[in-house]
Amino acid sequence: MVATPLGPGLDRRDALTRRIRILAAATIAYNVVEAAVALTAGALASSAALIGFGLDSVVEVSSGAAVVWQFSARDHAVREAREKRTLRVIAVSFFALAAYVSFDAVRALTGAAEADRSIPGIALAALSLVIMPFLSAAQRRAGRALGSASAVADSKQTLLCTYLSAVLLLGLVANATLGWSWADPIAALAIAAIALKEGRDAWRGKGCCAVPAAAGCDCC
Repeated sequence: MVATPLGPGLDRRDALTRRIRILAAATIAYNVVEAAVALTAGALASSAALIGFGLDSVVEVSSGAAVVWQFSARDHAVREAREKRTLRVIAVSFFALAAYVSFDAVRALTGAAEADRSIPGIALAALSLVIMPFLSAAQRRAGRALGSASAVADSKQTLLCTYLSAVLLLGLVANATLGWSWADPIAALAIAAIALKEGRDAWRGKGCCAVPAAAGCDCC
């Protein structure tokens, strides 16, 4: 009786590796632009939520760069050795984001700075809400097929950007239309809470479904 291989073949692994690198590069490029716009608009509007969103974009750039570094190795064993280190980079980035955004949001809630409305911020959040789900889904499929926890964790970080975009959009629209300035730091605290959870999962090595679907994973 011949044993059936559990993972993809060599050619398939090479194709998936190239796809992951391309998707990570595309995510990095978008997030560089997103970070620049969000941080600039956030500083102009004194928006803790926008600044938190911009910092999340910076985190996503570092996460994507870590994944590109991991998959730049030609040898599969080397890539596997880099997996845990890559997950640690992603986790620490999430923790740093959660800490800073929480501090800034609490400072805003205590009256240190009241956020102004930001039309560029609203437009950016709406655009990211459309783009990020597609990037995340492609990253997750490739990461699960390859059995890479770091690639799937990076896809979760991209998906996190979708959630953050929705939270940010609600907060910015509420502030702009209803004058609810407190909605901005509340949105920022929601961003921090999500980031903290994702950081904890990445630190524990939970890439959601970091094994091929054929192995019976149904968690995501």
